[in-house]
Formats: sequence, structure tokens, C-alpha cells
Amino acid sequence: MHAHILQLNGRNIYVEEHGAPDGEPVAFLHHGLGSTRSWSGQAPAFAAAGYRVIAYDRWGYGRSDPRPNLDAPEFEADLQDLEALLEALHLERPALVGHSDGGTIALAHAARRPEAVSRLVVVAAHIYVEAKMIPGVEGVRLAFESERRFRQGLERLHGEKTEAVFHNWYHAWAQPRQLEWDMRPRLAPIACPLLVVQGEQDEHATPQHARDIAASVPGAQLWLEPGGRHMLPQEAPELFNRRVLQFMQGEAAGG
Repeated sequence: MHAHILQLNGRNIYVEEHGAPDGEPVAFLHHGLGSTRSWSGQAPAFAAAGYRVIAYDRWGYGRSDPRPNLDAPEFEADLQDLEALLEALHLERPALVGHSDGGTIALAHAARRPEAVSRLVVVAAHIYVEAKMIPGVEGVRLAFESERRFRQGLERLHGEKTEAVFHNWYHAWAQPRQLEWDMRPRLAPIACPLLVVQGEQDEHATPQHARDIAASVPGAQLWLEPGGRHMLPQEAPELFNRRVLQFMQGEAAGG
């Protein structure tokens, strides 16, 4: 593994690369409270399969520079950073794997730059705010305030930035105006193969959310995992890796 810092758009962004430098590139975008470490169950497996794996701490997270706020749901700063990252690493047409907020960013990038993405996997991504998501956000707030183990897990990822990471995420998604946001009309330009993944027991969204993403992009594959929850890549890494690698290799993401 090669770790380094890139300066993108005036901020220091922590980047990890795994696998052969000449392998087919795949970039991983972490979830709303995650970091590069969120992909520890995926990076070795994809590198072993011959891919050049790129994972990075988005601005404000992990070992990247602090951030004053999170501009969800549009994520314009994150989109600019992603484009700058791919340019700095000379990645013309990588595959993207995004989880939750990272999935939303990956979808937006593929819609804006359809020629620049070879394959796309989104896990528990958001394209609008469902009623179920509101109590889910509040449940995370309660866990952060009252569950020591939950807070300690975030501290391992973000260190002294933990409070800022959580409050940026919470204040972004708890805004009532988010109920008016809907990405569905913007997804049609996506031209690459797309795999939409969600656990059927996801505590933050219903399976209909994933169905709506898949229905917005012709030819998209849909994988709804029975019993799966929001953190499927971390909860079932072997299953996740196997099916996503099948998709990456041009096969149906079946059992």
C-alpha cells in the first residue's frame, strides 16, 4: 500500500493506493461518517484480483484537512475534489465504487462526466430523502451522544476531527429543505454499466430507493440483499467483494 497526500483545490487530501500501478483503476468513495479505513475489507481483495485500488479520505475526514461544513446533498466541493484527484493520478476512465454519501457523489460524477467512468457501483446511495431517512439520521445522533462504542469507532477514523465530522454530517442531512431534493432527473446521462446495491433491511432507506436509482439508468443491475443493512460492505465483505468483482469482470452480480 502506498499512502500519500495530494493538494487538491487548496486542501490536503489523504490518498491510499493498493495493488499493481498498471492494474485497471477503481476508486472507492466512503460513506458519510467513514474514511479510507471503511474499505479495509475491500482494498486487499480488489488489489489481489489485479486492480489498482484508490481510496481517499474526503475533505474533512480521516487524515485529510478539516472542513467547516458539508455541502450535502449537492456535494459540489466533493465533486470538484474527485475530478481533481482523478486528474492528478492520471486516471482517465476508472471504475467507481461509492457507499452512501460516496455513492451519491459517484452517481453525480458519472452523470456530469459520463465518458469518464468505466463502471459504477453504488451502495445505499441517496438520490432523494425518504421519510425513513429522517428518524434514521436522528438515531445516529442519539448513538453519537449516548453510545461510547459508536463514538470510539468514529474517533479511530477521524481523531480530533470526530466532533466536526459528525456535526457537519448531521447538520447537512437534518435540514428540512432536503425533502425537496431529488436527483432522479439528473441520472439519465450515466452511460457506463451500473450496479445498484442495498440491504433490504437498510435502516436509512427502503428498497424502493435502490429500485428508483436502477430505473433511472437504462440497463442498470439491481442487487437487494435480504437481511442486509446500511453498512453491507463492512457487514458482509466476502459476499460484497465476490458480487462486485463479478460485476467488474462483466458478469451479472449474481449469487
